[in-house]
Amino acid sequence: MPPRIARLAAFGAFGAVLLFIAIFALIAYAATPRHTGGIDVVQATVTWISVGLVVLALIGAHVVVGRGLLELSRGGRRPL
Repeated sequence: MPPRIARLAAFGAFGAVLLFIAIFALIAYAATPRHTGGIDVVQATVTWISVGLVVLALIGAHVVVGRGLLELSRGGRRPL
């Protein structure tokens, strides 16, 4: 992979992290209990934890891939 493409892909992976945070914030806001009805506190907490764990896993994977691509773009060794 050419270094320029690897760097662009790495920045795309880091940009996806921002998208995951925005999606989590939207889901957390939508799952907030309100006085007028809707989801209760227990269900909101379960939603925040379950979606949060998935988002953390996705963020971790994208950070690892992004760092590997940045290393590759700098002329480093190709990971196994």
